[in-house]
Order: sequence, then C-alpha cells, then structure tokens
Amino acid sequence: MTRQAVTQHLRRLERANLVATVRRGREKLHYLNPVPIHEIYERWIVRYERQHLDALRELKKRAEGD
Repeated sequence: MTRQAVTQHLRRLERANLVATVRRGREKLHYLNPVPIHEIYERWIVRYERQHLDALRELKKRAEGD
C-alpha cells in the first residue's frame, strides 16, 4: 500500500470520527476512537454474532452428547 493511499484512508477514517488524530511537532499520531466503533458493533455485528454463537453452542452440545 502506498503512503498516499494510507494517508487518504486515514483522512476518511478521521472524517468518519473512527480515528482521533494528535499532532506532536512534525508527527501526526492516529488513535482508534472506540466509541463509534462500539456503536457500529452494537448496531450491526451483534445481531449476526449471536446467531453464530448459538449455532456453535448447539453444535457443541450435540457433539458432546448433552
């Protein structure tokens, strides 16, 4: 991945408020912003994750003979 592509990607993540940026002199440090990432997780991923976990739990019960 080129440096320019990384810069563009980080800029988009900043605009989406998924990354916080801190400048220290000539450096520009990027940190994940956990709040919106958690909100995305709660809104979208948990729905599907529960179904998969339930299916795996049921598979385990059947495999172990419970």
